Amino acid sequence: MSARVEHLVTSGTFSLDGQTFDVDNNVWIVGDDSEVVVLDAPHDVDAIATAVGDRTLLAVLATHAHDDHVRRAPELAQRFSDGGHRVPVLLHPADREVWELTHPGVPTTDLVHGEVVAVAGAELHVLHTPGHTPGSVSVYAPSLGTVFTGDTLFAGGPGATGRSFSSFPAIVASIRDVLLGLPPETRVLTGHGQSTTIGDEAPHLQEWVDRGH
Repeated sequence: MSARVEHLVTSGTFSLDGQTFDVDNNVWIVGDDSEVVVLDAPHDVDAIATAVGDRTLLAVLATHAHDDHVRRAPELAQRFSDGGHRVPVLLHPADREVWELTHPGVPTTDLVHGEVVAVAGAELHVLHTPGHTPGSVSVYAPSLGTVFTGDTLFAGGPGATGRSFSSFPAIVASIRDVLLGLPPETRVLTGHGQSTTIGDEAPHLQEWVDRGH
């Protein structure tokens, strides 16, 4: 059974800098009928666990540590761990400070640029794409023609950079130097909202820079 991508939307809140907003988050599950990796575990742990079902959960991979992407990550990992199998929460170490805002003292496993996470015969290549947060990553699956960009790149432009821990120059550099180098037909599966492709977004880089999006 070859790897495939499954999609779930969960609803909840995002809180940072003393403000709270209602949000809908995409949850992406990559795997086959036997094993999966979950990318981001935001609001509804029961819904995510139901989607995983009786398959082996290899890891919960966080695209970044904002609470609306990781709020249920430790709980989900614990639910699928047992005496012989511990499910790690994978997080770039540069986002540890952000993680501590939601899960103080809770351990994670470091995820670094260039690392490859294998699931169901597919390779998930970790790309460090800072800007939205210092430890934001995108995850490129060449065999699936897909990159999961978290909140780094959306249909229509970069993710938000107006809050603590963020940097507009950094996110533009991540998109220009890392993501736009991927094949133009690559599907971009985002942390919120609709999907796009690298080819659809690439022509607009200078527009984003000019307007300081």
